[in-house]
Amino acid sequence: ISTNALMEQLCLKYQQRPWTETLRLVYFCMDNPLRRPVSHASDSPLVSCMEKIERTLHAKSMFSVMNALESLSRQKGLNVHVSPSGTACYITSMMFYLEVQLEKDGNVMDVKLAHFGEAPVQLFLFVRMRNYDAFGKILEDLSNMYQIPGNSEMKAKGYLALQALEKDLYSISLLDRTQDVNRVTEILHGKVGHLVPRTGGTPMNIEFYISPYQILEAELNPGSQVCGTKTVVTVEGTDMLHKLPLSPLIVVPQSGEDSNPAFLQLTDELSMDLPALFVLKFHQPVPMSSSSIEDIQRLTGIRNLIDNKKNHLVSGIQISGLKLAPLYELIVQSALKEKCSEDLSTNESCFFLSLPDCPKHCYFINKGSEKSDLAGALVSKIPFSHPKCVPGVIEILRDQVAYNTLISSCVSDKHINEDDSELLYFEVVPHRNTSFCVFFLHPVEENLACVIIDVITSREVHCHLQLNPQDPALRCSDDFMARAVKRCMSVPVVMRAIFRNAAKVKADS
Repeated sequence: ISTNALMEQLCLKYQQRPWTETLRLVYFCMDNPLRRPVSHASDSPLVSCMEKIERTLHAKSMFSVMNALESLSRQKGLNVHVSPSGTACYITSMMFYLEVQLEKDGNVMDVKLAHFGEAPVQLFLFVRMRNYDAFGKILEDLSNMYQIPGNSEMKAKGYLALQALEKDLYSISLLDRTQDVNRVTEILHGKVGHLVPRTGGTPMNIEFYISPYQILEAELNPGSQVCGTKTVVTVEGTDMLHKLPLSPLIVVPQSGEDSNPAFLQLTDELSMDLPALFVLKFHQPVPMSSSSIEDIQRLTGIRNLIDNKKNHLVSGIQISGLKLAPLYELIVQSALKEKCSEDLSTNESCFFLSLPDCPKHCYFINKGSEKSDLAGALVSKIPFSHPKCVPGVIEILRDQVAYNTLISSCVSDKHINEDDSELLYFEVVPHRNTSFCVFFLHPVEENLACVIIDVITSREVHCHLQLNPQDPALRCSDDFMARAVKRCMSVPVVMRAIFRNAAKVKADS
């Protein structure tokens, strides 16, 4: 019998039967694969097909919702049990369980989460909105919270350590905090940025930098979710033992005392040697200079983050899988990945930008070499063992991201000039660890001019304009340029301001 004839017979046989019965038959023919963990989606194409069908149907019935929850949970390596009534789904592991109560029509009535040894708490999860991708991410985060070597008792101690860290970080975030402080002020000036506590499986996250353009976007679009640079706080297993606190260590200062956090001594009663470390993890790797990485290394006390002999980052927890490379090359790669919808060659160094009321700019980014003071790496995780390290690490991250923001402002998805309009040419060159130079042709004379921009901290930027002594001044004081940089964190906007002032000088002369 031909395949087409066989399909026609199958369609005629089952077209009068309800869809739920067909689903049950398919599961039976698959030898009930949803009753065992699915290790690789590619090994079970029929399972993958069934999941796509269920998602397309938006899981409109209790049966479909239950099947979707079962499939999703087993993909994450979790156990699933359905109550005899068929209205409750229990998603369990050795260390936690989730209880999902369903109505007859498939709507979610209640979701509860209980960790090992704790009473269940009520949650409002994405499963209520039938967002199974988000719900799957929560299940994954819950499982990752316990990825520590050892038995259940050791895993429970790791969870206690994470709880202690979260409480300390929250206490630090309250220091120097006033009642009317807004989110942007917390992000840019708070000791640990803007902190959002962990809810269910969603880890605690810290938002520590936001650019002026992101702030403006949020002001122009009230209610929009404009997010700055974030990191999540979690714990991960290691091959070596590290002493981690099992209870909060911060000593809350009395009124009138110095607001800098003080901590209890890490005694045997308050800590335990665990095969784990706390981790600040980034959604997208952050380009960091080797000097910034070394500063974090000294601050956290976690050694061997950089192996100079092998010339790449190594650790019990891998901070980055990339070899050391020119820092500007990494910044350009990250900027292109963020700004471009299509893949551009990471070898591009020349970019064209259009600004209002100004000729088009052409920026050539000199990526430098792999010298130690100009090299860097993409950092995806920062391990540490004590909460006192976090404020200092956040400051280093702020400074680095502010520096990266300025360099990234010269990068665009236009690397080919599509018109013959007037162009202004600029070259961006690394100078020192925290500074860079922007070379350009003097607007009035034929000599080169240079602006040195030095990012002292994320909140303090110095600028200096260097001209040939015989060339006329451009009426741009160092203070004027520094204020312009901090206001916009954009090199092209600052250069436009310099050329506008130069036009006034030329008109006056």
